[in-house]
This record gives sequence, C-alpha cells and structure tokens, in this order.
Amino acid sequence: MRKVIVLLAIMALIGVSAAAVSDLLRPEGWYTAGAYPDERAYKNVTFNFEQSVQGSGYWMTYRYAKAGALAVHDYVHGSGSIDNEVVMYVQDSLTETHPYDADWNDYLENCISLKEDNVMVYSPMQIAIGTGYYAANPILFDSLLKEKIWIKNYRAATSMHHEIEYAHGIDKEVDVLAKEKFNHTYDPEFFGVGYIQMKVNEHVDDGRIHFGVLKGAIDRTAEPYVAAYESRTPESFFAKNAWKNPAIEIDEDYFGTYDIVKNMTLETPYKLVQKNPDWLPCLCDGGYDDFDYRQPAWYKGMKPIFDCTCYKVPSEAEFQGE
Repeated sequence: MRKVIVLLAIMALIGVSAAAVSDLLRPEGWYTAGAYPDERAYKNVTFNFEQSVQGSGYWMTYRYAKAGALAVHDYVHGSGSIDNEVVMYVQDSLTETHPYDADWNDYLENCISLKEDNVMVYSPMQIAIGTGYYAANPILFDSLLKEKIWIKNYRAATSMHHEIEYAHGIDKEVDVLAKEKFNHTYDPEFFGVGYIQMKVNEHVDDGRIHFGVLKGAIDRTAEPYVAAYESRTPESFFAKNAWKNPAIEIDEDYFGTYDIVKNMTLETPYKLVQKNPDWLPCLCDGGYDDFDYRQPAWYKGMKPIFDCTCYKVPSEAEFQGE
C-alpha cells in the first residue's frame, strides 16, 4: 500500500494524468496503450510439442491450445494397440509501437499447427496395476476407439470439427492449421486476416465418422483487438452468430467402414485504407467534406465557423448610399 501511495505522489508531482495512473495500476491485459508516452511493447510466446508412442493397453490423451483468437482441441481414447506420432506448434505474438514522431502501429500474428499420424486397433485388455489387489485381479479395459479434433478461429468466425467413435480400427493422418494476423498503422491503414485449414486422410473400421464446418455470416476480421473480447466470451459471440446466421454449414455422418480424404480451407482477409486529412477539406459545393453541422443539436451556431461554401459575388451592393 505504501508503494502505491508513493507512486501516486510521484506521478502527481510530474503531472501524470489519472487515466495514466489507472493504466499503470490495472491488472495485466491484452492492450496497454496509453500507459506510457512513446510506448513500445513486445510479446512472443512459442510452444513446441513432439511425441512418439507405441504400445498396447488403454490410453486417453487430451491436448488443448489457445493463441489470441485461435483454439485447437484434440482428444483420443481406446484400448488395444496404438502407434502414434504428433507434432504441435503454438505461437502467440504481439507488438505495439507508439513513438512520439511517427505513426503508431499495432501488430499481432498468432498460429496453431497440429499434425498427427495415428494407427489404432481395438481389443479388450487386462492390465495388472501396482502390487496390491489389482496386481492379483487385473482390471479389464474394454473401450472402442474414439478420436476427436476441432479447430476454431474466432477472428474468421469459423469452426472445423472431425470425430470418430465406436471404431474397431483407425488409420489416420490429420493436419490442422489456424492463423490470424492483424496490422494497424494508425494513419492510414489497417489489415486483418483469419485463416483455418483441416486435411484428413483416413481409414476407419466399423465406426461412426462425423465432419462439421461452421462459418458465421459476421466475422471479426475488421475488428482490431479480437483478443480483448475475452471478457465478452468469444465462444458465446461465435455460437450466437454462427448457429443463428451461418454463411457456411456442413454436417456429415458416416456409419461403417470407410476410406475418406478431405481438404478444407477458409481465409477471410480484410483491408482498410483510411482517409485522414490534416484538416477539414473545403468543398465549394457543400462545405467541409465529412462534416455535417446540420444534424446534432450541439452543432447549432457552428455553421458560420465551419461553412466554407464558395463566396458568390453579389449582383449589386447590399447597402446603397442615400
């Protein structure tokens, strides 16, 4: 508490505003611009995961990754034999550059990549555990195979989902990729893109196979700070938008034994070049461009100041001598 009081006193002496103090003391957040003049902030989190598993018994794996407006979920369980290879990469990066003497720039680039090669064959398994009761009385695991993977990109308002369950055999290669990029130069450009891809090549014995794709009619490619919407539950926004007003919807189910190859890709780029003149441009045929002094009540009385309609020479003097 004493440190906070001292900090506030020092800031009062040097003339720091209350808003800046609030920014300095608030909890860590996605966007901190305004806390300091001439601010520069950098963040770059990366995660690499590689795995190779061969064996027999019972298994259950769960993997989840989130970066900005991206999320990936992967779940597998079953009993029998498994030969599994997984490579996963996650990047969460952000750069904010707010110099005194140049245009401000905010840039983020996030990516999640997951590649998996999985061969599983179902069979009941008895497994002795420990040295006590279950060593003498092995546990019976009898679980048909299940594998589920979905990938979401909230910036692109897109979800891709693939699931296999109740299968007796799975030989599957899957490659999923989600990316988002945002670059905002305050004067005058801003660019955003959301990208999502799923590739599947698989053989399934005696199981149920599901594919689903959902794309909301409204995406957030044109919104700068998508990650800041965490407090507004992007899942809720996505569900309401995509389910009630979808632009793309795919729902497929297959029961039995199948060979399936799929490649699904969706990209949503957006670019805006803003007009930002140094001062109000004067147009002789109507006044200042993009400035309408006629509508709001508080504009009353401002027309003499901001009206720059071209001067017309009168045909005769307004005030003539006696």
